[in-house]
Amino acid sequence: MILVGVDGSRAGLEAAGWAAREASLRGVPLTVAHAIPGWACATESGRLAEVAAWMRQGGESVLAAAEERARRGDPQISVRSTLLPGDPRAALIGAAEDAELLVVGSHGFGGVRGMLVGSVAYGVAGHASCDVVVVREQALSPRGEVVAGVDGSPASSRVLEFAFAEARLRELRLHLVRAQSHPWPHGFAPDGGRVDDLPAVRRKLAERYPDVSVVEDVIHGHPAEVLRQASAGADLLVVGSHGHGVLAGTVLGSVSHALLHHAACPLAVVRSAR
Repeated sequence: MILVGVDGSRAGLEAAGWAAREASLRGVPLTVAHAIPGWACATESGRLAEVAAWMRQGGESVLAAAEERARRGDPQISVRSTLLPGDPRAALIGAAEDAELLVVGSHGFGGVRGMLVGSVAYGVAGHASCDVVVVREQALSPRGEVVAGVDGSPASSRVLEFAFAEARLRELRLHLVRAQSHPWPHGFAPDGGRVDDLPAVRRKLAERYPDVSVVEDVIHGHPAEVLRQASAGADLLVVGSHGHGVLAGTVLGSVSHALLHHAACPLAVVRSAR
C-alpha cells in the first residue's frame, strides 16, 4: 500500500497524482489521507458539534478532490480515502507504519514557491518508518532519468535498490552520482562502513535489472550542492536518510536535510533498513 497525505493545496494534489502513478506501476492500492483535529473527528454533539461537522465535511471535500486527481491517470487504480485525527505529521507517520511508501507535497497551505520545505514534509521524512517521497512540481520536460546520490556508506545499498527499482518501473535511465569533497583514507568511511562495497551491490542489481541503463559520475564538490544541480530536470532524486558522519539521534543527515529544502524534482528519502 502507498499512502499519500493531502491538505487541499496544489502541492497535495500533485502528490496525489504522483502517488497514484507509483501505485499503478507497483500494482498496489493507494490510500489518500487527510488529517483534522482529533476533537473534530470525535465530537458529535454539544456546542462545538456544528463546527466539528463543518471540519469533517471540509476534510471529506479535500479527500474527494485528491481521489479524483489520483484516478485521473488510471481509472482502474484501487483507491480508498481516510480522515485521520490529530496533527498531520503524527497522524501520517502512524498511518504509514504498514505502507511501502509515504508521499507528501513539498508545501501545504501558506507555502511560498522557492522557499523552504513545509513542516509536514520535513516531519514525516525525518520520522516515518517507511521510505518517503516529497513531491515538487516536475520540470516541464524532464530528461528521463532517476538520479541516485551514493556515498559509499552502508545506507547506499538501499538507495541503490530503490533507485534501480524505480528506474525499471518507469523505464528511465539511472544516473548514479557520487560527490567527493575529501577521499576517505584506507578504504573506510568514518562510520566504519567500507566504501568499496558499493560496486558489488551495483553489479548484483545490474544483473537483477539488466534492462536499466546506468551512467555513473564522481563529481568533486559538496554532496548537497552536487545533487541539487543533478536534480534539475530529473524525474526523481533518491537519497538515503543518513549518510556519512551522522550523529546518533539526529532526524536526518545533513545532505538529505538540505535536499528536502532545495531539490529541484521529487525527492525520495530512503530508510537504511525496513
